[in-house]
Amino acid sequence: MNAADRIKAMKESLKLTDDQVTKITAIYATQAKQMDSLRNAGGDRSAMRPLMQATNEKVKAVLTAEQAAAYQKEMDERRARMQNGGGGGAPPQK
Repeated sequence: MNAADRIKAMKESLKLTDDQVTKITAIYATQAKQMDSLRNAGGDRSAMRPLMQATNEKVKAVLTAEQAAAYQKEMDERRARMQNGGGGGAPPQK
């Protein structure tokens, strides 16, 4: 999911205001540039994890308390799906 799709989904699920959308769009644009720099420098997922965590914290700072709680829940559910089959799809064939 690219940043635009992620923001569109967040706008619907979290009922973001236009101001929040603008701020979160800027946060994700900055993250994308930093991730590209890390990739070009040969960074792996472990090098990107602190950047992703910092981005999530910046996004939460833009949200209301209720939105931040819902955002955290969505992230936790996404993480669980990824750990249990790589994205929430069907389990691997045996």
